[in-house]
Amino acid sequence: MRIAAIALYLRRFLLAWLVAMPLAAAPAAASGVDPALLAPLAGDDTDARLQAIAALGQLPDPAAAAVLQALGEDRLYATDDGRVLIGGKGASATDAATGAAAELPADAGTIAINNRLRRAIETALAGSRLYSEQPAERLAAARRLQQTGDPARLPMLEKALAAEKDDAVRDALLIAQANLELKSGDPAKRRHAVELLGGTRNAAFRPTLAALTQQRDGVYAEPDPEVREAAERALKQIDRHLATIEWAGNLFYGISLGSVLLLAALGLAITFGLMGVINMAHGELLMIGAYVTYVVQTLFRAWLPGWLDWYVLAALPLAFAVTALVGMALERTVIRWLYGRPLETLLATWGISLILMQGVRTLFGAQNVEVGNPGWMSGGVTVLGGLVLSYNRLVIIGFAFFVVFLVWALLNHTRLGLFVRAITQNRRMADCVGVPTGRVDMLAFGLGSGIAGLAGVALSQLGNVGPDLGRGYIVDSFMVVVLGGVGQLAGTVIAALGLGGVNKFLEPYAGAVMAKITILALIVLFVQKRPQGLFAPRGRSVE
Repeated sequence: MRIAAIALYLRRFLLAWLVAMPLAAAPAAASGVDPALLAPLAGDDTDARLQAIAALGQLPDPAAAAVLQALGEDRLYATDDGRVLIGGKGASATDAATGAAAELPADAGTIAINNRLRRAIETALAGSRLYSEQPAERLAAARRLQQTGDPARLPMLEKALAAEKDDAVRDALLIAQANLELKSGDPAKRRHAVELLGGTRNAAFRPTLAALTQQRDGVYAEPDPEVREAAERALKQIDRHLATIEWAGNLFYGISLGSVLLLAALGLAITFGLMGVINMAHGELLMIGAYVTYVVQTLFRAWLPGWLDWYVLAALPLAFAVTALVGMALERTVIRWLYGRPLETLLATWGISLILMQGVRTLFGAQNVEVGNPGWMSGGVTVLGGLVLSYNRLVIIGFAFFVVFLVWALLNHTRLGLFVRAITQNRRMADCVGVPTGRVDMLAFGLGSGIAGLAGVALSQLGNVGPDLGRGYIVDSFMVVVLGGVGQLAGTVIAALGLGGVNKFLEPYAGAVMAKITILALIVLFVQKRPQGLFAPRGRSVE
């Protein structure tokens, strides 16, 4: 029994010793680098130094990366007694072999390197940083290795792939692996590389894959037929992905353009649908809203620089108020005397538009002014591996639908909205039952003008602001209103998004000018068949 107990104790002691030994040795292994690898760095043999640098790059050890980085930054020193030190601040240093702190002796000399060694250090650092704890560093290292052509890196890449958990880093490592396998003499490896590159669906690899399928003087660049077939399949895979990105991009920019048209036409739909006024100054109301945004931005830069990212939120109510007041003033002073006379109204509002443009030129100059995007509207999100959805356009799309919801709620759930709908359906009857048609006309015109000011705020986030800003949207706004149906909110939404989408899908084939001409011709033909638009107005006044 005693012998069995002793044997059991010895087994437990041996097991504990075996477990403790790696743990005790780990800090020592991680704290320094093998002196046999450091010695060639201080020598004069360039080939030996290159081999030592390559060996250090394959070590999954932060200490090896520190040595390479110090060598590339001229902070690696050699002493007369054969030590290699990493220079720190002042006279402090670190022994590269032991990891211990040390003083930089007077006889220490900087280990000099040439351009060839510097390039080798960059490549070796990329390999060494594959084992970093930071995913961003591993991703940068993997992308750096995509540019190397050394097949000796393949084992290191395969080892890193086996341990990598981050999807973005794995994709970058796979591309680096494929680039090296394409140079292999083994057809199976080349075929595997082609499949990897096709799986990335990255257009940057299309020339490389296309070169494999080409022939010169009757001889294919890729001798193996299976590899060529894999390359053709990969090319089709990439082309399908590019077509999907193009379609999705046209759809997104079509919705974005449609949202801008929706904001621009929404106020016009209210004024034109309610009062039948052809307001040619509507585009200049957009311009005023954009210039109000510019003024607010300037004030924030001067007085509230810490809040500059939120100037757009302050500009929205101010632009609405200013343009609404301008619209109500126009209605009270000019337009109210011209009801029922469309030609005179058109000429008068066209003259007002010229006055407003000249007034802006006098105040702000004839040159465009720059309105910058706030930080939270800058940049974008990448989808489908190549389509960038900019934040400013995403915000404008959401803002347009939010404004549509507010207008719908106002027209259907407020007293003013009830009066507006009553006047739109039958103005004479509404007047007979006590609806103040004159005041409602003024408020409705102010509402439409205020919405135009909100559209100007949105337009200021897409480009420069100038006196001619509104001219580019007045014709499109009228097309949206006529196509959707006069005074019809749902028709305006559908017409704006439809015109924006059709325009963006036609532009790649017909050009920007021909696309607009084609859309105008289609609208003319549509109105000939259906004069009331997509949604017919309701009420006795229509009859």
